[in-house]
Amino acid sequence: MRQSLSRPRQCWDNAVAESFFATLKTELIYRVPLASVAAARAAVFEYIEVFYNRRRIHSALGYQTPAAYETGRLHQPETAPAA
Repeated sequence: MRQSLSRPRQCWDNAVAESFFATLKTELIYRVPLASVAAARAAVFEYIEVFYNRRRIHSALGYQTPAAYETGRLHQPETAPAA
């Protein structure tokens, strides 16, 4: 089993998640009026599954979409870990 977070007071592991939530708020939540919880859930689902993962390019992924990046990784042969 591996620890999922770094040492105490080390926030770098959480940076990607924090960046995603900031982007979600900036690009969707603050721009679109959401009438109900159901409407908010549907809008967030559509934003993540349709736009963010399939159309929005990310500099951290070599300017690819997350879906394209994952597809590319699935077709690469696994390399042995360095000794």
